[in-house]
Amino acid sequence: MLQAEIISRFGASVRKLRSRLGVTQQDLAERAGLHQTYIAGIERGNRNVTLKSIEKLAHALQVSIPSLLDTALHSDGRSGGRSRSGRCVDILMVEDNRDDVELTLEAFSKARITNSVQVVRDGREALDYIFCAGRFAKRSMADCPHLVLLDLGLPKISGLEVLRRLKADERTESVPVVILTGSHDSKELAECLLLGAETYLVKPVDFSGLTRATPRLKLDWALLKPPDPAPHVRQRG
Repeated sequence: MLQAEIISRFGASVRKLRSRLGVTQQDLAERAGLHQTYIAGIERGNRNVTLKSIEKLAHALQVSIPSLLDTALHSDGRSGGRSRSGRCVDILMVEDNRDDVELTLEAFSKARITNSVQVVRDGREALDYIFCAGRFAKRSMADCPHLVLLDLGLPKISGLEVLRRLKADERTESVPVVILTGSHDSKELAECLLLGAETYLVKPVDFSGLTRATPRLKLDWALLKPPDPAPHVRQRG
């Protein structure tokens, strides 16, 4: 892909994400700490972008840096968003216990983590989300989450079966999965690791636990914090 085409696609992606947030170029410029003329140039596709500016834009648009770049590289400038809300999802949390969900999201919020999080409540919904079926049929398989936090004791379809199907499909086998568990059942966890899970976390999940696990996952994304105390992780769905 030519450099000019990459710059053009990046500008189109910034414009689409800004429009979905319902903000003007001036609003985006203020959020990102950049000049409006610079934003306008980016959206027109005739302005080179520095790594620092990409970081600022990602925070202002409430997406991760890899999501913003990936959208630009794989978008033709005409298609719609890559998730139901128009934002790429970094973390898919599969958990039916509302208290555990709230504690996890609260921990992320307190740590001012801005990665997008999609929460689903059972194994069937998780598979529908991952494989773009049911009410998630309009999603694209190209929009796989960067990380799955997977509870084992799920209704409808067990977490173990979700893991088995995810790792058996070549489209999703490389997606890192972290098991959420309320115990240290060595037999069940050993089976999860054999199926391809990366590691496990004892619930309730907190930010420190996830950051300890992240280096072992060798992820190509990061837990993101905003430069100013504005955005926070929000539950979706």
